[in-house]
Amino acid sequence: MSTTTGAFIAGGIAACGAVTATHPFETVKVRLQLQGELQSKDVAVKKYKGVLHGVSVITKNEGARGIYRGIGCAYIYQMLLNGCRLGFYEPLRAYTTQAVFEDSKVQSLGVNIFAGAASGILGAMAGSPFFLVKTRLQSFSPTLAVGTQHNYKNAVDGLSQIYKSEGLRGLYRGMGASMVRTGAGSSVQLPTYFFAKRRLIKHAGMEDGPALHLLSSTVSGFVVCTVMHPPDTMMNRLYNQRGNLYKGIFDCLYKTVSTEGVFALYKGFGAHLARILPHTILTLSLAEQTNKMVRIFENKLLPESIKESI
Repeated sequence: MSTTTGAFIAGGIAACGAVTATHPFETVKVRLQLQGELQSKDVAVKKYKGVLHGVSVITKNEGARGIYRGIGCAYIYQMLLNGCRLGFYEPLRAYTTQAVFEDSKVQSLGVNIFAGAASGILGAMAGSPFFLVKTRLQSFSPTLAVGTQHNYKNAVDGLSQIYKSEGLRGLYRGMGASMVRTGAGSSVQLPTYFFAKRRLIKHAGMEDGPALHLLSSTVSGFVVCTVMHPPDTMMNRLYNQRGNLYKGIFDCLYKTVSTEGVFALYKGFGAHLARILPHTILTLSLAEQTNKMVRIFENKLLPESIKESI
C-alpha cells in the first residue's frame, strides 16, 4: 500500500495517461450538451449529430487542435481530481471504517460510497477553475459554434480574463454543480470497481492481473456514466454561461427540462460513454501499475518507521 502522497501522484499520472486518449470524446460531449441550449426540439439545429459525426466534423474543420482544445487544463484537472480521488479514498475509507466498526479491514458499502464521494468532492473543489476554462475552450468553435462562445487564446489567458472580469468568485462559478457531479460519479466509481473485482475473483475464479482490471473497470465506467451524466450536463452549461443565464444547478435543471424535455439531461450520453469507459479502464488499470511503481520507489527511499505505519 502506498502513502497518501504516493497514491495521489500515482492516481494523477494514471489519469493524465487516460485523458490523452479520451479528450476528443470529451470535446464532442461538451458541444452536444450545449447544442440547442434552452431551445425547443422544433427550432434547435443539430450541428453535431452524434459521437462519430462530431469527431469527424471538428477534426475536418478545426484539425487536431480543435479536437484537443483545453487539453492542458484537462491534465491539471485530472491530476487534482484523480490524485484526490485515488489518493484520499483509501485513507478516508480506513479512518471512517475504524471509527464506525473499530476495524479498518471491514468492508462496508455505505462507508465505501462515502469515501468515494468525499474524495471526489475534494478533487472537484481543487480543480474547478481548470474545468471551467477547459469547458469554455472546448465549446469554442470558429466554424460550428454552439452555446456561449469564449474566445480565449489559451488556458492562462482564460484564467486571466475570468479573474479580471469576475474576480475569484468567477473562477469558482459552477463549483457546486461540479461537486454534485463528481461526488455522484466518485461515490460509485471505486466502490463499484472493487465490488466487481472481488466478485470476479470469487465467482469467476479470476486472478489479479490486466484482464481482471479491464473487466472491473468496464463495469465501473458504465455505472459512473449513468449516474454522473445529468449533473455533468448541468455543470457544463453553468460553466459555459455568460452573465446569469442560470442562477444555480436547480434553476439550470428546471429551465433545461421545461424547455427541452427530460431527455435533454442525457444529451451527449453516447459521447460521454465513449469517453468514460476507456477513461475509467485506463485510469484504474494504469493506477494499478503506477501504484506498484510508486510502492517500489517508496520501499527504497522511505525509512522503516514510515513504511511500518502504512
